[in-house]
Amino acid sequence: MEEFVNRVANSGLVTINLEELLHPGERVVYDIKDNLFHGLMLREKDFRAFVKEHDWSQYAGKNVAIICSTDAIVPTWAYMLLASKLQPFVNRYVFGDLDALEQALFQDAIASIDIEQYQDAKLVIKGCGHIPVPTYAYVEIMQKLLPVASSIMYGEPCSTVPIYKKPKERTEA
Repeated sequence: MEEFVNRVANSGLVTINLEELLHPGERVVYDIKDNLFHGLMLREKDFRAFVKEHDWSQYAGKNVAIICSTDAIVPTWAYMLLASKLQPFVNRYVFGDLDALEQALFQDAIASIDIEQYQDAKLVIKGCGHIPVPTYAYVEIMQKLLPVASSIMYGEPCSTVPIYKKPKERTEA
């Protein structure tokens, strides 16, 4: 009887799944429009009272995108004040929409990778999963891993697209 050999398992390939690196916390939008006077402008006294009384702990562990969805006059300090109240509770906050938040989360995840563990490794960057990974995340991971990897492929270990192979060092005779 012929023994089945799993060549993928024996290949030494290391798979990196970007979606597994991402912070799992809920993504929420804080829209400052709800704090505007007649939907047009921010009144400092009212806003400061709201900020003081609001229960910011409801954002614990979440990832928050801070926006103003109306064409209103909102001073920069108001966003800074929101950030100061969110900071003790949230995982991450950004000024921008949910796409900006997701980009920041992917950047954080990629920045946290310890590249030393991938020194001279044959890497496969997983190409599909449960969470859509934006193209910019794949470009970012290349910048992080190119200096250390011996090869980088895209896809699944059983079906990869070669992306990069470290040039062999030439020895002079």
